[in-house]
Amino acid sequence: MKIFCFGFGQVARHFVKKLVKENVKFELNITTRNKSASLKFDKIEYNAFQFSKERKDKNVIKKIFEASHILISVPPVEEQDIVIENFKEVIRETKTKWITYLSATSVYGNHNGAWVDENSETNPISMNGKSRLSAEREWLAFSKEYNLPTQILRLSGIYSNDNNILKRLLSGEARIVKKKDHFFSRIHIEDIANILFLSLNKFKRNEIFNISDDKPASQEELAIFGSKLLKIDTPKLLDIDDLEEGMLKDFYRDSKKVDNKKMKRFFNYKLLYPTFKEGLIKIFNQII
Repeated sequence: MKIFCFGFGQVARHFVKKLVKENVKFELNITTRNKSASLKFDKIEYNAFQFSKERKDKNVIKKIFEASHILISVPPVEEQDIVIENFKEVIRETKTKWITYLSATSVYGNHNGAWVDENSETNPISMNGKSRLSAEREWLAFSKEYNLPTQILRLSGIYSNDNNILKRLLSGEARIVKKKDHFFSRIHIEDIANILFLSLNKFKRNEIFNISDDKPASQEELAIFGSKLLKIDTPKLLDIDDLEEGMLKDFYRDSKKVDNKKMKRFFNYKLLYPTFKEGLIKIFNQII
């Protein structure tokens, strides 16, 4: 396998860890905002090529062309997908078997706490959601035009050993807003990596999957559970009107429960962490 990752954040890194764990032999190349370099991750040597909206290392084109599997986690810039903008010609000529675009459930917008699935209306209100939806549409149109093997994964709120409510509670950085009937879905990073791994052999072109756990919940419920685990007081709840405009306020404007049945059925997958409770207990036992 020749894997090319546009961006190398936590999802791509855990995907690579999963491949190593499963003893898959592969070559890895990625893009980075930094200068091009040969690097090492989890005992894997790989090449990182500089790429951003402003500049790119032209040597990257050969590696993209040779890729058998392409993972895109680079966020849109000004509502435009910069991967398609810069590499449309080379990607459409590749013989790649697998292209995965990582999107987000913010594309659904606010559904007032109702359930959403892959056929639900997409009406994002945040800039992030609007940009993600625009990029999704670019990838689907591009894929259909050139018959590319593309899937889109709409990721719910990601948590992991490095990024979780327990750390924010301990540091005092947790900002919890009291809002009635505010629901938000989450997914543990290991479950995302497992789905990516399964999709290498179980794949359907131009398909969209929600990647989420079984229990949408409010941030208040999450904070209460985390505080009990840590045996500390739950932080004081804030009023949404006291928040400045930005990502946190956008987060609380959206309320929805993300349905994961399609994901579980298609990949025949049983979640490692079906709710945030199993995930946080595991994190608590590992790092706290």
